[in-house]
Amino acid sequence: MSLTVVNGLPVHVLIVHFVVVLVPLSALAVVVGAIWPSAARRMGIVLPVLALLTLASVPLATEAGEWLEEHVDSNALIRRHAELGDGLLPWAAGLFVLATAIWWTTRRPAAAQAASGEQRTRSASPRSALVVRVAAAVLSVGVAAGAVVDVYRIGDSGANAAWQDGFSKAATGDRGDNDRQ
Repeated sequence: MSLTVVNGLPVHVLIVHFVVVLVPLSALAVVVGAIWPSAARRMGIVLPVLALLTLASVPLATEAGEWLEEHVDSNALIRRHAELGDGLLPWAAGLFVLATAIWWTTRRPAAAQAASGEQRTRSASPRSALVVRVAAAVLSVGVAAGAVVDVYRIGDSGANAAWQDGFSKAATGDRGDNDRQ
């Protein structure tokens, strides 16, 4: 399947909006879930599903962008945007892996955890459980921050490539159809 044009607009321009919304949303959900396990339990299966949608949107945007790159005049800004865009998939995959791990480790109901609490303390000390939880939270914050910063850098480079010389900072005097009577 080739992603090309929808109503005369390159589909890349449409799909990137999913990426721009889903990556920060998934990043926020992963960090909240890692830091606040009861929030992760409330999010339930939505957490990994959201991260999976995010993960799926990235290669779709990349594929559509590669098609668009072949249909526009190449310049340094477009090449830079394409290079940056290729680096987002590992961040999205990291968000998915973390979201799935957070969901998996927090999915048990509180009553079942309380019932097995005595057995858990024998197998893992509270200190080691805290260390694992802190490590997961730090890893989540790191991956989330990396993903959001990467989306920003990619989007900024894409906007620069698309809008270079495409507008005037000074008003042109033509206000369009709304001023016509």
